[in-house]
Amino acid sequence: MTDDPISSGSGAADENKPAKDGTVEAWGRSPDNPVGGWYGLRKGYRGRFGMYVPPLMEHLGLATLEHNKRNNRMKSI
Repeated sequence: MTDDPISSGSGAADENKPAKDGTVEAWGRSPDNPVGGWYGLRKGYRGRFGMYVPPLMEHLGLATLEHNKRNNRMKSI
């Protein structure tokens, strides 16, 4: 994630599938994030980061989301 308000897709993907570059899911798996890699401890429970975190960020007022059927993007505030 970046501090500038650039929109990016959530990129929700199962942990066995690669995440698209520049998405929330890719950031959640990146060694550059605050926990240094995958969010989640147990195999099988650590995919889909991009599906669950963006709505939480919207609720907390940290991001805005599109609300389409597919390919929603988010923008940091």
